[in-house]
Amino acid sequence: MIQMSLVGVRVEVPTNQPIVLLREEEGQRYLPIFIGPPEATAIVYALQGMETPRPMTHDLFKTVLDDLAVELQRVVITELHDGTFYAEIELGGNGETRRISSRPSDALALAARYPMPVPIFAAEAVLDEAGILFDQDEEEAQIEEFREFLNEVTPEDFAAE
Repeated sequence: MIQMSLVGVRVEVPTNQPIVLLREEEGQRYLPIFIGPPEATAIVYALQGMETPRPMTHDLFKTVLDDLAVELQRVVITELHDGTFYAEIELGGNGETRRISSRPSDALALAARYPMPVPIFAAEAVLDEAGILFDQDEEEAQIEEFREFLNEVTPEDFAAE
């Protein structure tokens, strides 16, 4: 397993399809995962610390876990089959650890709601198949472009047309 960090959410041009972007902690590969607009909104809200008048699904799930004294210990992107990513969330509490199947977008939206970073991992085979390596100059330019995007993006940008 390779430890990853959540870079953020961007919109792929020209399709306007949201992508969540992960980066190797100790490497230069990125893992882009296409996600739906609602999940993109949920991740952006959490990353920007935005509160909604009523809890979103991922907020509700975190509240339930907190009330049950269960902790999200890590997110693992486990597989990639026919263009579909698979993930698991690892939950711990009451002396037990359980792994539950999840869509990567939901797992990451939940993880983004914790004040301390939740460890994110990807299977080596997933990174070998879908990881992208940028050269250093291109990487720095893309990171700067992505930072500018994050500073300007709003959840409404992910609304379905």
